Amino acid sequence: MTELSYAHGPSSTALLSETIGSCLTRIAAAHPDREAVVSCAQGVRLTYAELDEAVDRLACGLLTHGIEAGDRVGVWGPNRIEWLLVQYATAKVGAILVNVNPAYRTHELTFALDQSGVRLLFSAADFKTSDYRAMVDEVAGELPGLEDVVFFEDVAWNALAATPVGGEALAERMASLDRDDRINIQYTSGTTGFPKGATLTHHNILNNGFFVGELCSYTEQDRICVPVPFYHCFGMVMGNLAALTHGACVVIPAAGFDPAATLAAVTAERCTSLYGVPTMFIAMLGDPAFADCDFSTLRTGIMAGSPCPAEVMKRVVGEMNMAEVSICYGMTETSPVSTQTRKDDPLELRVGSIGRVGPHIEIKVIDPLSGLTVPRGETGELCTRGYSVMLGYWNEPEKTAEAKDAAGWMHTGDLATMDAAGYLNIVGRSKDMVIRGGENVYPREIEEFLYTHPDIADAQVVGVPDEKYGEELCVWIQLRDGAAAIDAAALREFCSGKLAHYKIPRYVHTVDEFPMTVTGKVRKNDMREQSIELLDLHDAAAAKTA
Repeated sequence: MTELSYAHGPSSTALLSETIGSCLTRIAAAHPDREAVVSCAQGVRLTYAELDEAVDRLACGLLTHGIEAGDRVGVWGPNRIEWLLVQYATAKVGAILVNVNPAYRTHELTFALDQSGVRLLFSAADFKTSDYRAMVDEVAGELPGLEDVVFFEDVAWNALAATPVGGEALAERMASLDRDDRINIQYTSGTTGFPKGATLTHHNILNNGFFVGELCSYTEQDRICVPVPFYHCFGMVMGNLAALTHGACVVIPAAGFDPAATLAAVTAERCTSLYGVPTMFIAMLGDPAFADCDFSTLRTGIMAGSPCPAEVMKRVVGEMNMAEVSICYGMTETSPVSTQTRKDDPLELRVGSIGRVGPHIEIKVIDPLSGLTVPRGETGELCTRGYSVMLGYWNEPEKTAEAKDAAGWMHTGDLATMDAAGYLNIVGRSKDMVIRGGENVYPREIEEFLYTHPDIADAQVVGVPDEKYGEELCVWIQLRDGAAAIDAAALREFCSGKLAHYKIPRYVHTVDEFPMTVTGKVRKNDMREQSIELLDLHDAAAAKTA
């Protein structure tokens, strides 16, 4: 009988059945003197006892501020100790943390805060070229539900973070919470022009962090260097929660990714694990500081976010001492990890697959038309089911039903194959999502924004191969009659300050018409192939990836 492309992850280790806040309290009691977090750029070190105390003070501050269970509290800023405190304090009081991408501009910020109904926003004052204060001032009038904004650099933050812990209010609030409560909203780029808020529970993300850490063999001895952003599941779940559930230490090398700072943190903090998307590892391997870095303490790490060039993976294993490094695959809607390579997998599987199904998770590969599970080796859409699947998209039941079926299967939109041993490969995407340097970008969102340009009659965005980022954005535009030509520089100027930098197309191609099917649909596959020819991207297209 033909074996079908279905697998589940048996495990003798039970799922965690607690909230994030109770997990922190438990781990702090078990490992009070172990370092929980080191923020290198800020010069801050906290043990688990100190972290738990700081979180309790901020949690009590949220209670005195009138934050109720289920209220939405946003956090906007780069990686820093305050982000972590907000993550855990909101969990202790049952507020739903809304992650805001540090690269967002006013258009995206307004949508995320309004759509989720954020009452209180925590924010950095600025980051890189982003003036968060100015942007908040600009959009505040459009957000009647936003009652207060607290900047980490201000007296208001210091006061909230120093709230005395007393009475029974916090304990009573924590006792009223359930592991299946909504606790986090993470926005993923949407196919209909705006992002969708994947809504996740304590149970979703705490367990995903725990089992990702289990497959990395984490213990309280580990020190995990996390240069990937906290606003994304990679940093917040696979980093912070994987460390928390094992009593390990999170090392924050810098506010944003900096290859030299990351390498310095690995050496100075004696890190045992290092995270990154492939472009980060490429940057570290090419940085002048690489030769002076001490990798002797490293043993593992995670590479995820986009396909990894096989040669890069081999160099990471051979030159960075990361013999047990894992490839992870997932999506925000699944907390995020569904499949992961194991430390004892041979190198060819760690550079040539996305691993096997994770513990307590089911996966299958289906025919997108019939919905039937395909035989192993055949291509179909990858679906996943289990504790990790989101509750749904915030206040969008129709979009939830499109992505998550009645049986609880999350349809990823990715085309995959499963081999006889259960290892998977992603071979394409049934939707037109572009993955640029680990960031998921849906062309429709960019296209709808470009329609606001006075000289653009129509725009179609496709992903084209790129040796550094995996994919880059190329936009084909049709100009209005009489309009002047628009080049890449002019388009970038139009988008700057309104779209995140990674959503701004690198290439611009002007046409009179788009290639179309007989039914009038744009043939984006043809556009992509023609773009490769026009831009001479054959070398990037031929690069081997895992």
